[in-house]
Amino acid sequence: MIGVAAFVVGVGVLVWAYHQAVNPPPPKICGSPNGPPVTSPRIKLSDGRYLAYKERGVPKEQAKYKVILVHGFDNSKDIYLPLSQDLIDELGLYLVTFDRAGYGESDPNPKRLVKSEAFDLQELADQLELGPKFHVIGVSIGTYPIWACLKYIPHRLAGAALVVPVINYWWPSFPSDLASRNYKKQLARDQWKLRIAHHIPGLTYWWLTQKWFPSSSFLERHPTIFSKQDVEIIQTMSKIPMPDEHKIRQQGVYESLHRDLMVHFGKWDFDPMELKNPFPNNEGTVHLWQAYHDQMVPFEMQRYLAQKLPWIQYHELPDSGHLLIHHNKLCEAIFRSLLLGEECSVACNGVPH
Repeated sequence: MIGVAAFVVGVGVLVWAYHQAVNPPPPKICGSPNGPPVTSPRIKLSDGRYLAYKERGVPKEQAKYKVILVHGFDNSKDIYLPLSQDLIDELGLYLVTFDRAGYGESDPNPKRLVKSEAFDLQELADQLELGPKFHVIGVSIGTYPIWACLKYIPHRLAGAALVVPVINYWWPSFPSDLASRNYKKQLARDQWKLRIAHHIPGLTYWWLTQKWFPSSSFLERHPTIFSKQDVEIIQTMSKIPMPDEHKIRQQGVYESLHRDLMVHFGKWDFDPMELKNPFPNNEGTVHLWQAYHDQMVPFEMQRYLAQKLPWIQYHELPDSGHLLIHHNKLCEAIFRSLLLGEECSVACNGVPH
């Protein structure tokens, strides 16, 4: 009898432990009781969520170009962009960044999808009165909202740039041998991370918070994922005050980091490689910036994607890594090529044929 009772208690403890491990705590909503304070301007979206944003550059009314830039993984509207004031004035640039759902001071979106990110962006543009068309730039995993814009709201775009866009190994148009070969080049911890996010997303929280095995090279800042140029950029950025960096995860890691992975590496409603040219009359351009030494985004797969979408202007940087947006000359080149149509002024290759 005692043995049966002990067994039942043991099973109960295991069930409780499993529940605790796979179910994340509720997010700490900004502005709610016991939640972080709201310190940034925000808009209220049609579904009732709040989206925090940051304006930079010249006054909106005087701007020649209005750009919305989408931050990447584990980042925020305060993303570091080494744009000089001289360049901003020359371009007449008005730039908006915003905290994507669950990041910083923007409310989480438990129903977040690739598609919903495009409409969050569109609502931001409309409430800030950016006009019928505007430019968009996405960085790293923050490019899935840009793919969504190209799919769902192409009529609102004046141009788009995808900077080191993270690919999804399960996009149908990728040849299986190409996807498999590049997938296996990753560290084992990252293979497991993506496999879980795609096939059993309910275990994503457990995998990324358990302490038994390494779970993510990026979150652990593993040295093998950074190029020589990345390391130099990190050293430069370490000297720059970033007082709001602590706000990135302040509402919890699940609705920010973890849901990012589940959405991006989950099943999409469309295949980016089947998109049509959003600018058939050359009224705008789409650019893709890839770093040859990017250890998180395989250049081989990016080249294949660019070949499938010949209307994309492909820029491959032979000496760069994943953090190229934070390099002053490369950041400037990205904005100049998108807004002015200037040729890449740094060492740059096109699509190999």
